[in-house]
Amino acid sequence: MCVLVAEDNVMQADMLGRYLRQEGYRVRIVHDGTTALDEVRRDPPDLLLLDVMMPGMDGLEVVRALRNESDVPVLMLTARSTEDDLLHGLDLGADDYVTKPYSPRELMARVRTLLRRVHRTGADGGIALGELRIDPDRHEVRVRGGAVECTASEFRVLHTMAASPGRVFSRAQLLNAVHGLDGYITARTIDAHVMNLRKKIEREPRRPAYLLTVHGVGYKLVDGSGA
Repeated sequence: MCVLVAEDNVMQADMLGRYLRQEGYRVRIVHDGTTALDEVRRDPPDLLLLDVMMPGMDGLEVVRALRNESDVPVLMLTARSTEDDLLHGLDLGADDYVTKPYSPRELMARVRTLLRRVHRTGADGGIALGELRIDPDRHEVRVRGGAVECTASEFRVLHTMAASPGRVFSRAQLLNAVHGLDGYITARTIDAHVMNLRKKIEREPRRPAYLLTVHGVGYKLVDGSGA
């Protein structure tokens, strides 16, 4: 598997490259956002490890541009520690983030977890809920016949709920399904994923028919019939 590292600090980028190669990954390194975007377009990696604070085109701008054309998994590296800043990255389409300073072991664990999640294949075939189709083998979502581009985390939320239609999932349950037992991720992360999914699968995101809120409990996925 190939990891593309986009980090403007040369020493930091080299260190990340060493750790990733020790884990057995092929590594490409770039030092600015524009080149990172060009590299993904030229030869998509299995994972983009993306620093937020870069000169010129920063990491958030890269994610915004990528999500118009690619679902390559993105793990963001950020020195910004406020929850709103971190959720903004997820809202734009990042799959996960690590805040600086981080331990190499933590970062490699996040990389492994995200790559496993992205490349996990299902044995249960596709799932149909009304006009919504979810295919875990192909990692595809379609609604009303059209393809829906989802990040790896968004797909995991949707697939987890689709496997038990009508069941109410708490935010904690969805967090565990998507990110595992990770103290750095908060319940608001799930809210951001749900908001993004509604924009993608619902005719009227403010009046959802598929991805419903159960107040005081969590969320459930239904067939869209309104019954």
